Amino acid sequence: MRILLLGGTGQVGTEIRSLAPTAGIEVTAPGHAAVDFRENSTLAEAVANGPWNAVINAAAYTDVDRAESEEALALVVNGDAPSLLAALTERVGVPLIHISTDYVFDGRKGEPYVEQDKVGPLNAYGRSKLAGEQGIRAAGSRHVILRTSWVYSPYGRNFVKTILRLGAERDCLNIVADQRGCPTAARDVAGACLAIARRCASAPERAPYGIYHFAGAGEASWFEFASEIIGRAKGSLAKAAKVLPIRTVDYPTPATRPLDTRLNSGAIDREFGIKARPWRDALVETVDHLLVERTIA
Repeated sequence: MRILLLGGTGQVGTEIRSLAPTAGIEVTAPGHAAVDFRENSTLAEAVANGPWNAVINAAAYTDVDRAESEEALALVVNGDAPSLLAALTERVGVPLIHISTDYVFDGRKGEPYVEQDKVGPLNAYGRSKLAGEQGIRAAGSRHVILRTSWVYSPYGRNFVKTILRLGAERDCLNIVADQRGCPTAARDVAGACLAIARRCASAPERAPYGIYHFAGAGEASWFEFASEIIGRAKGSLAKAAKVLPIRTVDYPTPATRPLDTRLNSGAIDREFGIKARPWRDALVETVDHLLVERTIA
């Protein structure tokens, strides 16, 4: 089985490349120099260089705050490019797996979101990712859009690495306690993407295409998430900062964050048999890896 992976150096992409060989999957992951999401011709060339059994798009503009001042660029990368990719994969009859976000929701529902709930992003990043979803669906391609949330890993920049670094440097960390979501290990997202790709490639005419939610089982606030990280690392850091709760209004950011984007992952379990791990169990694996490797910078 051969998969074209876009965004192979990001958190999820790195984990996909790590997991694929043991799953008997050959992954081709062209770098930024070969595939520039701002250049349509490079996307077309990548798809044409197949044949592929599936295409996974793990590439994205992910800087939520910077997107407020670079919305046009975010829209190109997160909206226009995935829309084109869907048209290209539809042309050659290849399933597309695309990663999206919980930030397509406004966070006002008050309970975990299901796939059919009304979308309403509050920031530029969310709007750009929603544009990608809409473009993919409009292309009529064989696709699975996988919405996930609060992704972390031992790689790149993410909340877990930031908390470990700051926790070793400071006496106190003030962390927002009134935003709730589902922390999700990139390794779990990667495993879900590969399982979906295999299912879609094995029966492309009968695969249950559409939008699915996949996030760590359970829920947390950023404060609870940070507390769990520091608690696990305590004793392994030079110092372990005290984690203190604050409100969103006390920590202003350029981008407005939704207050509650918990995702219900029941549909992906029913249709694909993919279950999310409890987020605390997955977190232990990542924190321990970072502490052993000393790669929290």
